[in-house]
Amino acid sequence: MAIAFYKAIMQLKSREFESFRSLVYETSGINLGEGKESLVSSRIGKRMRILGMEDFQSYLDCLKDGSAGDEMVHMLDAISTNVTSFFREPEHFDFIREKAGEWVRAGQKRFRFWSAASSSGEEPYTLAMTLSECGLTSATDTRILATDLSTRILAAAREGVYASAKLASLPSGYASRYFAPAGGGTMAVRDSLRDMVAFSRLNLAFPPFPMKGPLDIILVRNVMIYFDNDVRKKLIDDCHRLLKPGGYLLVGHAESLTGLVTGFKCVKPSVYLKQAQ
Repeated sequence: MAIAFYKAIMQLKSREFESFRSLVYETSGINLGEGKESLVSSRIGKRMRILGMEDFQSYLDCLKDGSAGDEMVHMLDAISTNVTSFFREPEHFDFIREKAGEWVRAGQKRFRFWSAASSSGEEPYTLAMTLSECGLTSATDTRILATDLSTRILAAAREGVYASAKLASLPSGYASRYFAPAGGGTMAVRDSLRDMVAFSRLNLAFPPFPMKGPLDIILVRNVMIYFDNDVRKKLIDDCHRLLKPGGYLLVGHAESLTGLVTGFKCVKPSVYLKQAQ
């Protein structure tokens, strides 16, 4: 069976690849480019092996007719790319620290943030550490919503346990302040951070989103590179709806809103302001 399975993996036909591309786009907004056949066959193949399937068309049929229950969610989990780290693109967190400090000094009492593509939790927990350094905690009505498409990666984020080596990039003193030893060379997020973050599955391709807002800052970083302009525009428009006037949208350093008509003003590279109306 194993030989037949791997033989099948090597035989992903062009029409089957195009079917997977269409299905992934329709259900997640992720635009799989040309030349991704090997990635699709490898990642989809893992799901097929779990299900005991040896034929790509049969797997496509089961996805489309729903006969395998939540298999569509599992397929998207397999396709999704999750690359992240603590304090990735650190200039953003310097900016957030500056703005949060200004809002605190101005007397603001309620703070709401959204990590829209939270992956395995490093981004929202970095945000929680940054805000904690400004004196903002769950006790000061500070909340962070962290969402992702992948149920698998959200489960890891909720657990909040990381290899000690992943904490090497943290500022001095942060590891002991915000993490506790969890055995086996791992560290677990302390409750002071965990209580600030709520994790939820959300598909960014299908706004409007259920949150009401208003939000202070939204981080949609390093995810729009997988979307076309139609999906990007709808996502950005709903972020604009959810932000307060004077709130900020942060995108990845390799991303921009260039070419999109939006209600945002660029205040620095990858940082956009929703102007007061």
